[in-house]
Amino acid sequence: MIACRPASTIPAMLMHPSIDPVALQLGPVAIHWYGLTYLAAFGLFFFLASRRLKHSPFAQVSQPAPWTLKDVEDLLFLGVVGVVLGGRIGYCLFYKPGYYLAHPLEILAVWQGGMSFHGGLLGVLVSQWWFAHSRRRPWLQVMDLIAPCVPTGLAAGRAGNFINGELWGRLASPDVPWAMVFPGSGTLQPRHPSQVYQFLLEGLLLFVVLWLYARHPRPQGRVSALFLMGYGATRFVAEYFREPDAHLGLLGAGLSMGQWLCVPMVAAGLGLWVWSGRQKS
Repeated sequence: MIACRPASTIPAMLMHPSIDPVALQLGPVAIHWYGLTYLAAFGLFFFLASRRLKHSPFAQVSQPAPWTLKDVEDLLFLGVVGVVLGGRIGYCLFYKPGYYLAHPLEILAVWQGGMSFHGGLLGVLVSQWWFAHSRRRPWLQVMDLIAPCVPTGLAAGRAGNFINGELWGRLASPDVPWAMVFPGSGTLQPRHPSQVYQFLLEGLLLFVVLWLYARHPRPQGRVSALFLMGYGATRFVAEYFREPDAHLGLLGAGLSMGQWLCVPMVAAGLGLWVWSGRQKS
């Protein structure tokens, strides 16, 4: 005979609040929460990068020219272009290459969703290389400036994911106090709110670590290396709680696509860390 658990002992499950994705409707113009989180990310970047100009070595740079707020504005503009183009192309190549090869015009349909952080990162690397080349500044110096300013933007993006009720987590035990039901998942089973995990790990925690580390003089490339390792590690851990993409599932070694994309990221960070230390000596 199967013993039934008394109803009084079944933990109450949290429900995703199902927030309206439209924050404000002005006639035919709809302002979405997700768009506002992007604006918040860009605003935070500008504020933090402006503060970074007061840190060493940027405050002491005089050649080829001192760092200015105009440089920060240009970095932000090029970064936005890199994020959008790289994020979209990366998603198409990493997650649905077959589909977009068959439907190439839909690559431009960004309003349908589909962005990849790792693709966006590659786009930012290229855009910042262009900035460094055009201003005759060391590329790693540019990357060291912006690296601590990125995690708050990632946190804003994860807040947008939560508001939209997307990118939910894997199934969780009902005994987990913060387990949450996401109606959009098609089931009423409790899941990990993985968007919140990523908000805390790759957003707030990584920001605090990078900002404190970068406030003091470091060998060129070390701050960038710490970002690569820190994001790769925190995203790798968070992916264990995030539902894999339905059309991909888990890949080799039981890892998700996001985890596999983090492996070369962490390896590159380790290599850059070692190389940077040797340059100092």
